[in-house]
Amino acid sequence: MGEPIPPIENRFPGKLESILASVRQTFDGKSLNATVLDAASAYFNQIIRGHPFQNGNKRLAVMYTHIFLLWHGLDLSLYYNEMFYFALTVAKAGEEGINSEKTRNWCKTIIGQFAQEKK
Repeated sequence: MGEPIPPIENRFPGKLESILASVRQTFDGKSLNATVLDAASAYFNQIIRGHPFQNGNKRLAVMYTHIFLLWHGLDLSLYYNEMFYFALTVAKAGEEGINSEKTRNWCKTIIGQFAQEKK
């Protein structure tokens, strides 16, 4: 915490683009992330676990997911420290070998509980 996010040039080329494209994937003409909640959960989980940057992945996941939700009329009502620990839990789960599908389901549950229509 307290570290600056490195310049975009310090990222792993193509990784972020791959993550963003994977969330928009379709099969047989249907989105694999059919709802806003599905997509927000996938973005949050995959940005953290996919590690597209050398540093700042959890911060980017929080910011990107929140902006994505706002863009779709939802606001995430978690406090800063709750968001921090939520992102940290997803990151540590990946380091401990908990599979991505399980952490994505956690993300969907938490985001679903705290996403409210924007006033």
